[in-house]
Amino acid sequence: MTFALTTTVPGNAGIIKSCVADLQIYASLRPSTTRNFTFPHRPVGLQQPLKVLRTRSERTEGWPTTGLSIEECEAAAVAGNFPDVPPVRRPASPEGTPKIDPLSLTRRPRRNRKSPALRKAFRETNLSPANFVLPLFIHEGEEDTPIGAMPGCFRLGWRHGLLDEVYKARDVGVNSFVLFPKIPDALKTSAGDEAYNDNGLVPRTIRLLKDKFPDIVIYTDVALDPYNSDGHDGIVREDGVIMNDETVHQLCKQAVSQARAGADVVSPSDMMDGRIGAIRNALDKENFQDVSIMSYTAKYASAFYGPFREALDSNPRFGDKNTYQMDPANYREALIETSEDEGEGADILLIKPALPYLDIIRLLRNNSSLPIAAYQVSGEYSTIKAGGVLKMIDEEKVMMESLMCIKRAGADVILTYFARNAANVLCGMK
Repeated sequence: MTFALTTTVPGNAGIIKSCVADLQIYASLRPSTTRNFTFPHRPVGLQQPLKVLRTRSERTEGWPTTGLSIEECEAAAVAGNFPDVPPVRRPASPEGTPKIDPLSLTRRPRRNRKSPALRKAFRETNLSPANFVLPLFIHEGEEDTPIGAMPGCFRLGWRHGLLDEVYKARDVGVNSFVLFPKIPDALKTSAGDEAYNDNGLVPRTIRLLKDKFPDIVIYTDVALDPYNSDGHDGIVREDGVIMNDETVHQLCKQAVSQARAGADVVSPSDMMDGRIGAIRNALDKENFQDVSIMSYTAKYASAFYGPFREALDSNPRFGDKNTYQMDPANYREALIETSEDEGEGADILLIKPALPYLDIIRLLRNNSSLPIAAYQVSGEYSTIKAGGVLKMIDEEKVMMESLMCIKRAGADVILTYFARNAANVLCGMK
């Protein structure tokens, strides 16, 4: 539908442009007459309302008019002289369809699915770009480096490519981001001290983003694996044991450093015992009471993390993470972690991975009143991308279905590398 704005008042081009932009929001409405628009605060010199005229539309032509007045039409209806209307046509069944008596059914659920309009009206789960958090990989370089195992994802230069990616995401309604740094090997130590360097990559990036885009929500990752020379989420003892309490001490300093830089939500992904309460206390002591904690409550020792570890070059140098991440075979254990994190002051509970663990998402949703987040991890992303490249699946449809299923299972927030692509689809863009 196209509208034309006319006015005899000179100097109102900017006002007209603004009205056109506003009318685009309501492009599906079909005004049948010329409308007058007035302003709460009339601009100086605007002495008459703007006229909005329909110049053309896709409106279906109506039934031929008779020229009768309303009174004459009503009189004809009272007398039983009704005007002609199109007949109801029942579609014919294909040849060979058996003649049967209809089933005696009290309920036919298909009635509520018979048209796109009805299906949309009764849809129980709806996705929005506001539900997405876009994970971003950053590095010290100025150029963006493609990640081989994650087609379409890059290590972004923190001063250039990162800003461009955030700008594009905001254009389609994605305003939440989580940062993952690729740390130079020379800065990695067994205790991960670089994690709480106030001039480190993550704090610098947070300050830059908050300066350029003050309204976005920045999530951070609280864990030692990007900074640890051993590639583990905690400090490793000489016998290979991951030290819990000493690691929590480091995590508290890391979280405070991120909050000091301007982080909105710190996200401990390490799975150490007691870290949520300790981090909450550390933040509060430094007057960061408004900084939220998103706990990786049920983070499983999953095989779906492989591409992510390539992106950050953070594979463990030895062993695995089974002593601190959860066993994929366990279900009830997630309730123990939920109870602990809630009691220690978590603001958001996260499940990772997402699609293979929909039952855990639903479990936490049913047992907690806190917001639930789910992380559609790198392996999930790369699997869908690979299937699309090989033409084995429709990548866009599978992407949207997977996100819808995660939301339906109970997630309020979804961390996904598809965030910008999915938001494009929701906005009707390619």
